[in-house]
Amino acid sequence: MEIRDGAQSPISNPQSPFFMHPSAEKVATAARELGLAVDIVEFAQTTRTAQEAADAIGCTVAQIVKSLCFEVAGTATMALVSGVNQLDERKLAGLCGVGRKQVQRASADAVKAATGFTIGGVPPFGHVSPLPIFVDEDLLPFEVVWAAAGTPFAVFAVAPADLLRVCGGTAVDLKKG
Repeated sequence: MEIRDGAQSPISNPQSPFFMHPSAEKVATAARELGLAVDIVEFAQTTRTAQEAADAIGCTVAQIVKSLCFEVAGTATMALVSGVNQLDERKLAGLCGVGRKQVQRASADAVKAATGFTIGGVPPFGHVSPLPIFVDEDLLPFEVVWAAAGTPFAVFAVAPADLLRVCGGTAVDLKKG
């Protein structure tokens, strides 16, 4: 993992270099169970938004994976979208075989119930229940992308091909425009 000059320094716990927030630990465990080695980086400042995460890490906003949860015809559905893109809900509806009006942003409570994580820290895998997952094809050209690791202060780097494999998602065109 490389954090560019000008980026924020990750935090560390001087009492225990292995201390990790319990939600971030859940993500680390899920990654191991999926055969993915990740280094979770926790920051003192928030990485809740794509811009905040990119600023903290020192990468481009396009390399940030936004985990967006929607209710599609009553089913929680995850869209992993490049930080620079807006999701086109019509495209998501078409991919799910429903009309646009059957696609709505999930409430914070629905996100927590479907994933086990709070908005701003939802990882791309390790959810409490299996979800249909669609991955923005604009993430695929990068050597590495950065995703939330269970809290609004934790992230991890992953190769897009590995992300696609471990989340069981489908790479598709999701961006508006």
